[in-house]
Order: sequence, then structure tokens, then C-alpha cells
Amino acid sequence: MEVINSFMTWIFKNRIGQIENFKQNPIQVQEATFQELLESGKRTEFGKLYGLEQVKSYSDFAKNVPVFDYESFKPFIEKTMQGKQNVIWNSDIEWFAKSSGTTGSRSKYIPVSEESLEECHYKGGKDMVSLYVSNYPDSKLFTGKSLTIGGTLEKNPLNPQGTAKAGDVSAVIMQNLPIWAQFARTPSLETALMGEWEAKIEKMAQETMNENVTCIAGVPTWTIVLLRRILELKKAKNILEVWPNLEIFFHGAVAFGPYRSLFKELIPSEKMHYMETYNASEGFFGIQDQPNSDELLLLLDYGIFYEFIPMEEWEKENPNVVSLKDVEVGQNYAMIITTNGGLWRYKIGDTLKFTSISPYRFRISGRTKHFINAFGEEVIVENAEAAIQFAAESTNSTIANFTAAPVYFEGNGSNGAHEWIVEFRTPPSDLSQFTELLDQQLRQVNSDYDAKRYKNLALKMPIVHQAPEGLFESWLRKKGKLGGQHKVPRLSNSREYLEEILEMVK
Repeated sequence: MEVINSFMTWIFKNRIGQIENFKQNPIQVQEATFQELLESGKRTEFGKLYGLEQVKSYSDFAKNVPVFDYESFKPFIEKTMQGKQNVIWNSDIEWFAKSSGTTGSRSKYIPVSEESLEECHYKGGKDMVSLYVSNYPDSKLFTGKSLTIGGTLEKNPLNPQGTAKAGDVSAVIMQNLPIWAQFARTPSLETALMGEWEAKIEKMAQETMNENVTCIAGVPTWTIVLLRRILELKKAKNILEVWPNLEIFFHGAVAFGPYRSLFKELIPSEKMHYMETYNASEGFFGIQDQPNSDELLLLLDYGIFYEFIPMEEWEKENPNVVSLKDVEVGQNYAMIITTNGGLWRYKIGDTLKFTSISPYRFRISGRTKHFINAFGEEVIVENAEAAIQFAAESTNSTIANFTAAPVYFEGNGSNGAHEWIVEFRTPPSDLSQFTELLDQQLRQVNSDYDAKRYKNLALKMPIVHQAPEGLFESWLRKKGKLGGQHKVPRLSNSREYLEEILEMVK
């Protein structure tokens, strides 16, 4: 196994030179990507409709092609799902990544071309490993197996008799992995793609608990559920008693901060590494490339052309859209992508802030639709996660899940507030102290919130409810949203989700 480990490490390190190229020449690499996308798209139905043949520059592109959200782009996707090709991309599209983004009732189906699988999603997985073994040259990653928690597949709902299939992007990727990659992972593909999540976790635990697992890749929430079940089955105190060679957790989908202390309890080792990725149904966008920084490197040679809308422009009818060369450090941007999966000037719904432009590194700051701004406080997910992590660490508690929404002004003159429901793994001894620390840190990280909290002028102290363990999982199950890409909405300007969950608390 040592020989195999050395050989595989050498293979993966060969990619580092190409990563250095796009770090040093970002604008040139993006321009080349832009021209390749235009060439692939100009003879498609979309390309003819929006005159891509005549586009000679980025300014032409911005004039010819409008910015789309999912609803406005959906007619092109649905036509493709119905079996028509060359609508949005010049190669056949046989896969669609199903995504809800949040727990909204309407599913989204994102086209996945052969090019986006190979040049984006797979490349992201390879680069994740390449950067890891480059940062940790003594890694024994390839002496064991990688545990991956996938989603599920289903028939194409708009053409069930056709050959195209849909499913969580993780399931689409797993289904198409080469044989060597299948051999290096656990559990079996059949188990990994099971649809019923409770049965799936049980089967995964049974299959993986006796393997030599050196790596885990997945979403923190489901990973915790699996690890806890394995500890029960093995009657072990921590996961290192089960997998002594475990060395890395590649995680994504939700912010890791609130989960960090819980993972340290489950995996009590200073040698354990954690590496964040930013991959979604629409593409693979970022990887934590530095061992001691939570910044993500923007991935620029993946067949994705990036544009950005400053968030203060977001609500405008004709917002100012900038390309990569014009972004500024510290500005909050909504991301717009054109991809080799056939998406054109598509609003992905995520927001980010650049921390560096040489190279381009960033942090995810939230979602365009996930924020609380009921009183001009503009609290985004990044603020909420930083505050709740601070409160948890300061009170020796650990968080399983949370959601928050505003308490709006009422006719009797009462002030507004933010109302939180928090499910703890380890609760604080004093919930009021936790609440004060949460409020204190929110005021620290968000000056607008602090201004509204001044002498309870607009906002009074947050209201925090302690939820019974398993509440959010029960809520997701009740809504038929358990598993896969479905996540609890962290923040909302509407009280819809909060009221539903409060009813269950009562």
C-alpha cells in the first residue's frame, strides 16, 4: 500500500503547476474560458436567440445576454429535459442535478454536461486531493478508502421514458466515477445511492465501520449522524478507535464553524485535518488551499466564467455587473456564472466576499435570499454563523442546527427582535448567557445590527428557544425534505419556517 500511496501522491501533485498558472494569470485564464464557452454556445438555440455569434467582447456579451435566475432560465432547461439537444449546449446533456437550495417546495434541475462532469466536478475532486497532498506531503491518504455520503438518483420527471436521469449532484458524480475511483471509496455504490435516509445511514454504518477509512467527504450534518451510529455499533468512545488512520474531512454545503467543536469531540486528534470546498449542483467553485486559513481559492480553469453583482445593486432593475478583473476586496457580491454545463449568466444565489485578488481568494458570506433585513440591519448568514459559533464556544456548548427570523414591530409600540430556534448537541448551562453572547457577537460583526440595538432603539435582545434534539430532522421529514441537497434555512425575512418549527417545539 505504501508504493500505491507514493505513486498516487505523485500523480495528484502534477496538477499543482496548472493551479499555479491560473493563480498567477487569472484574467488571461478567464478570457480563454470565456472564448471557449462562446464557441461552444454560439450555434445552440440559446446562442442564436441571443446573438452569441456576434459577440466579440465581454461588453458585447453583457449587452446581448440578460442575467437569468432559475425561473427565467427554466424554459431552456425544461426543453432539454424533454429530450431536445443543442438548446443550451453543443454536446448532449443526459444528466440533471436536482437541487432545492433550501427547503422550498419547488425543485431545481441543473443541467450537467459531459464537459462539466469532466472539466469541473471531477477536476474539483482531483484538485481537492492535489492541494491536500501538496500541503501534507507525509499523507497516507491512499493507504485506505474514502468514505463518501452521496445523494439519490431518480428518473427524469419530464421524460421518464428517456435515457436522461436526475438526482443530487453527488449521486450524479458517483454514478459516473471511473472504476479506479469506485474501488478507492466506500460504501458500495448501491448503498451510497439509496433513497431512504434512515435505512441508508444504517447500511452505510454497517458497511464502513470495518473498513480502513483515511478520508471522509460530505456534508457535516449527515456525517455526524453516520459517525454517531458507527460509535454505537462499535461501542467506541471516539471514531479514532474505529478508524485509527483517518486524517482528513473534506466538507462543504454548510459553514463548518458551528460544527468544529463537535467534530473535535468525535475525532480527538491534533493530526486530523479539515478542508472546506465550495461545490454545488451548478459547479465546483472553490477549495481551501492553505492549511491555516479558511479562505477559498477561486477555481478559474473549470469551464466557468464568473461575473459579480455588488449586493447594494441587487434589488435594482438594471444592476451593475462586473467581471473578475473589477472586483474589490471586502465587497459583498452575488455570483453570476456562465458554465460548460449550459448555464448562461445565471444567478446562483450565493454571496461572497473577496479576501484577496492576487490570487483570488474569498469567503462565502451567505445567500441572496437568506438574510434578515427587517429593520435595516442586513444580517447575513456569515454574521449569524460567526455569532452562534462564538456563543457556543464561550459556553462550552455545541450546535446541531439553527434558524432565525425577525419579530416585527407590533401596534402596541413593542420593539422588533430576532427570534432564534437552536438545537444543541451539548446545551449551555445558562441559555440567557448564551443569548447575551450571541447578541454581543452579532453587534461586534455587524455595525448595522449594532446601531439598531443601541439602547433597544429598534431591536431588543434576541429571543432564543432551545429545541429538543432531532427537531429539525423531524421538520425536514414532515416536509418530505429529509436528505440529499435539502438544508434548514439559516435566516429568513419571513416567519414561515420559524412558525412551523415553533409549533413543533410547543
